[in-house]
Amino acid sequence: MPRILIIEDEAVIRASLQRLLQRNGYEVSAAASLPEAQNFQLNDFDLIIADLRLPGPPGTDVLKLVDGVPVLIMTSYASVRSAVEAIKLGAVDYIAKPFDHDELLLTLERVLKQSSLERQNRALKTDLARSYPVSGMIGDSPAMLEVFERIARVAPTDTTVLILGESGTGKELVARAVHEQSPRKQAPLIAVNCAAIPENLIESELFGHEKGAFTGAVETHHGLVEAAHGGTLFLDEIGELPAEAQARLLRVLQEGEIRRVGSTQSRRVDVRLIAATHRDLKQLVEDGEFRSDLYFRLHVMEIRLPPLRDRGDDITQLAERLLERTCKRLNRPPMRFSDDALQSLQQYPWPGNVREMENTIERSVILADSDTISSAMLGLKAGAAAQPDHPQAASLSLDDYFVQFVRDNEQMTETELARQLGISRKTLWERRQRLGIPRKR
Repeated sequence: MPRILIIEDEAVIRASLQRLLQRNGYEVSAAASLPEAQNFQLNDFDLIIADLRLPGPPGTDVLKLVDGVPVLIMTSYASVRSAVEAIKLGAVDYIAKPFDHDELLLTLERVLKQSSLERQNRALKTDLARSYPVSGMIGDSPAMLEVFERIARVAPTDTTVLILGESGTGKELVARAVHEQSPRKQAPLIAVNCAAIPENLIESELFGHEKGAFTGAVETHHGLVEAAHGGTLFLDEIGELPAEAQARLLRVLQEGEIRRVGSTQSRRVDVRLIAATHRDLKQLVEDGEFRSDLYFRLHVMEIRLPPLRDRGDDITQLAERLLERTCKRLNRPPMRFSDDALQSLQQYPWPGNVREMENTIERSVILADSDTISSAMLGLKAGAAAQPDHPQAASLSLDDYFVQFVRDNEQMTETELARQLGISRKTLWERRQRLGIPRKR
């Protein structure tokens, strides 16, 4: 029950307001002046309603005595000037007497809800900073400690960063960590998955277009590069960027300017670029599929994320943290892994990396009938059984492992294959097309 303090010198108004709020489920205290109000622990209230004109110090002086408690100012002198002055001093809102009861109750509900959200946000940020020192990433393995060190070194600069790693390893988390620890953290981080935008639209999406530039361009469109002005642009799967878009991106890096599709004029942009890919960009350059000059512009600082199978004891630590988070999100009581489940988690090769682990744990929590998740509930046997046929699978690239796994398990349905790989059926189909693995009928 929210606690509200009323500071009002007129006894009739004070009593009437107190009865109104109590009838609507609030716990209410009252005082006739600011000195009298100081007999209460002011920071224990959820909201303070104070009259502007009080005997002695004005109602706005209560703002100096509280920390984070919203203050609503009342006055019978309804004017724009007094409203502006009260809000400038820190009041959350302003109501004029005589006030409508329904309007007052709606205002209280809105202010209390906003205050609650702000407190939750502060608590979550504090918890996040304590539990996840590097933007949600955890791990004590040497490979992850090196990742954390590189983030700390490169974040304060404006240097272009190239993040390498298999799908599902958390490349976007690294990009967000770099942004949040940079001087640009108050500006936007615009994340773009280059593989998710059709090739014929990617230039328009990234760099914008002028009205009439092509069929269907009925109005001027500001691109995502412009949207990131002053902040950070994160291009995921940059290896999928078509040649023309590569040339335009190179101009952004070299000249700090863009030209919308269909425009004859350039525009200045100030963006910090972070790119990521699971593909071998150097090989793409050698194959003529990626511009060498763009590659060298991108490859200033490299951060390489290890696959989950190479992170040792991080697997257990990460799984337990994901289990805790999943239980909270699904409103389930705390759960634990059995010893055999922990062993299965360690032995499984995790071709889909952290994303696959998260999906596996969520499925297990939903299906669990007790507070313990067993190895059988994880359903990792099929993936682990494929390993003996290919003892060197851990050294394969993600694409090679995908091809190998799909061909060895053609007896599975598409749904089963997608679940074992920790990806969606749509992603499975797209990878089949890209890697030339037809589905057997």
